[in-house]
Amino acid sequence: MNKIFETPLYPYQRHPDQDAQAPVRRKVVVIGAGPVGLAAAIDCAQQGIEVVVIDDNDKVSFGSRAICFAKRPLEILDRLGCGHEMVEKGVEWKLGKVFFDERRVYEFNLLSEEGHEFPAFINLQQYFFEEYLVARLRQLQEADAPVEIRGGSRVEAVEDAGDHLKLKIGTPDGPYTLEADWLIACDGAGSPTRGMLGLDFIGRVFEDNFLIADVIMDADFPTERWFWFDPPFNRGQSALLHRQPDGVWRIDLQLGWDIDKEHEKKPENVIPRLKAMLGEGVNFELEWVSIYTFQCRRMDKFRHGRVLFAGDAAHQVSPFGARGANSGLQDTDNLVWKLNLVIEGRAPDSLLDSYSEERVFGADENILNSTRSTDFITPKSNMSRTFRNAVLDLAEDHAFARPLVNSGRLSVPCTYDGLSLNGADDLPGGPERTRIGSPCCDAPLGDGYLLPKLGNGFVMLTIDADAPDSIEEDGVIAQRFAVSAADDPTSALAARYLGTARSAVYLIRPDQHVAARWTGFDDAAMRKAINTACGKE
Repeated sequence: MNKIFETPLYPYQRHPDQDAQAPVRRKVVVIGAGPVGLAAAIDCAQQGIEVVVIDDNDKVSFGSRAICFAKRPLEILDRLGCGHEMVEKGVEWKLGKVFFDERRVYEFNLLSEEGHEFPAFINLQQYFFEEYLVARLRQLQEADAPVEIRGGSRVEAVEDAGDHLKLKIGTPDGPYTLEADWLIACDGAGSPTRGMLGLDFIGRVFEDNFLIADVIMDADFPTERWFWFDPPFNRGQSALLHRQPDGVWRIDLQLGWDIDKEHEKKPENVIPRLKAMLGEGVNFELEWVSIYTFQCRRMDKFRHGRVLFAGDAAHQVSPFGARGANSGLQDTDNLVWKLNLVIEGRAPDSLLDSYSEERVFGADENILNSTRSTDFITPKSNMSRTFRNAVLDLAEDHAFARPLVNSGRLSVPCTYDGLSLNGADDLPGGPERTRIGSPCCDAPLGDGYLLPKLGNGFVMLTIDADAPDSIEEDGVIAQRFAVSAADDPTSALAARYLGTARSAVYLIRPDQHVAARWTGFDDAAMRKAINTACGKE
């Protein structure tokens, strides 16, 4: 077994809060030290928000779990201070191949254009991902940031006290009460917090099971995503193969609905399946085995008073398309800057309603794509299977059929079209990809790349346009970052931000989504857009 599973990273230690005469009040408590909870805590700490992470575990997750991390979350992680480390450790890939029976019928390239600092995808086991996040949290602690993590502790009850929450925290030394102004629940698909509040999901549970195996082997398979429909080693089902760091390979095998899960997880039953796939001559050992039944569901809303849900606690999707952890990181990226403005009194409490509005919108987009992928991969009728197989047959020789092949539409960031924080779009000829509500796309500059220069605050991005160095509106400051299309000899900046326009001014939110854009700077329009983006209009 990989020793990383065995090493406590945040072991239980008795805290002075447990011995206080009266319950201690904390600004923010995060439940769950998985990828989403740790990202939320790091983001809070970097913005100066006092935050405590509570988790009943004290180690990283056992098994690879989430492994595919897309470019947009890697860009978010870069702003959190650990994106490059993860890319250096991870396995980069951009080519995927789809097989039907033994034939390769289709392949795709995820990052066909140049001019991005981060790759389309990396594969990185969740235990490494969490280890890097914990290390970043420790760095922030050493720099006296207001963040701590309490392992061996669990939230057993949540009580609404009006202007705060009362939490009952269970520990090996017995329970104690902790108060919190805000609670971010990142406690997973089975979220105890959701249960305590009597909340539930809406959506579908798919009647199918998949075996996941982490296999250690020295294999010469290329670093690509391989997906099989109806392969000879798993007839009537599907299979997936991915390379991970340190000689570990991720294999997913569809098993069907009516199975004995405990029986199927036994090594004596898993190993023959893997030998049938890999060949008798391949030596391997099992690192981790699990079976999952996938779901496409979400909560009705992600904000419930002072409790905010994120990640799998708020929404679930099938694993096809890598939309789980990737969307969870986008949840916290959307949430924390808004929470900071509310805590500091620079935005109304209602701004947090827009977190639910925007991320429910994102969840619905993910669920739609995930459901379509699942229906294609696991057809539920003979007619659906006939259609699916015909598409795969046609895709081998006919380009028109290839967009219909759906082995998992891979994660892309959500554009918040038509939602309440969006401002004016007054840039005739402006590119569709950077329209209002879109996440900013990267572009090369002479001394690096665009996105790291935008930072974590409101920014006026000016391209061949004049504007003041900064503007303050009702306590919110937007700093100017000025560039010229001539700064990028590849013309990617102009293509991605100007289109046919000669100049542009963009208002960029702290989560690097476009709030508004114009051909030039207008003071009144900029102030109105800032107020709109902060929920004041």
